[in-house]
Amino acid sequence: MQTQAEFHMPQTVFYGPGSFTLIGEQVSFHGNKALIISDHIMEKMGLVSQCQDYLAKANCDVAVYLNVDSEPTDIHVAESLDMFSYQKCNVIVALGGGSCLDTAKAVAVVASNGGYINDYVGRKAPLKNTPIPLIVAPTTAGTGSEVTCVTIITNTKNDVKLMIKHLGFMPSVAIVDPNLTCSLPPHVTAATGLDALCHAIEAYISKLAHPLTDIMALRAIKLINENLLRAYKNGNDLEAREKMSLAAMQAGIAFSNASVCLIHGMSRPIGAMFHVPHGVSNAMLLPVVLEFSKESAKARLTEIARMLKFGFMGSDHEMIDLFIQDIKQLCRNLKIPNMQTWGIEPKRFAEVIPKMAADALASGSPNHNPRVPTVEEISELYRISFNYRY
Repeated sequence: MQTQAEFHMPQTVFYGPGSFTLIGEQVSFHGNKALIISDHIMEKMGLVSQCQDYLAKANCDVAVYLNVDSEPTDIHVAESLDMFSYQKCNVIVALGGGSCLDTAKAVAVVASNGGYINDYVGRKAPLKNTPIPLIVAPTTAGTGSEVTCVTIITNTKNDVKLMIKHLGFMPSVAIVDPNLTCSLPPHVTAATGLDALCHAIEAYISKLAHPLTDIMALRAIKLINENLLRAYKNGNDLEAREKMSLAAMQAGIAFSNASVCLIHGMSRPIGAMFHVPHGVSNAMLLPVVLEFSKESAKARLTEIARMLKFGFMGSDHEMIDLFIQDIKQLCRNLKIPNMQTWGIEPKRFAEVIPKMAADALASGSPNHNPRVPTVEEISELYRISFNYRY
């Protein structure tokens, strides 16, 4: 655990059912022509037109970009930038899951500071210009992107997922309305919920964890443990949806300040190479990486296990093993596939393991893991995960 640490959040967060109605007012405080960055699913659900109506009532003109995919790329960023410039917009609205939010974050920074999104990898110096105002409204309870200074964008030239962290990517305003998540199908609820769980666990065991992030991470783990399966089984369970939205936000704040670790480092190459959604690839790796890390993370994993199994008496090793078994059971209950059942071709997977392992280690996230792996150990973890039985 760090003895000195920084802690960052968005300037403003509106949370609770019905808070989406505030989006027009919030956008009008920052500009008079908004680029909405979303996707065709949000359009079909009617959320884009609903957002347009709120903005129109606030006397804001609107342009709309809807081509974001499940895994955002530098191409989506470039296309959105072109529309932002051509339409002479001065504020950005992100409506959707983490892919839409991450794309919008990239546009907000590059539109005001120039260059390409790839240029911002590893940048620590302050930005020359203030990013374009960004108002985000997440429609999933998972990525926590609404409260982080991180964006994940795939570089299409080399199939590498870039994790880019800078305070400039922090949204101006986050509007977290659990009502927007009620129409999520079960498989998306499962994947995004497990993504949030990975965020919280990794933030808690990270070498960069500190007391402020611990509070957020532990609370998120508890809420997800109690509510994810409920939301999966009944999407209209508003209480479960509310608590999952809160947990995703808390987990996002935790990992944005304490970092993620090995799970995310290994997950990004899977998404880049095989286009597996981020939450699914994280879930595929979660039990395997916990097994790998458990001795080095013994104290912290025991604390998590004893919190979730309050009153259960057992040794530290027994508690950790019980926790990992519960994670496996949750993956089974949520019907999480392994990589083989997802449909990844075994021969192709074996061929790219060396590249994925190298990319995972190069991302920097594994360095924050309690047990820092070698590239050979990461390669072996990929092999184990391929046809892993939860």
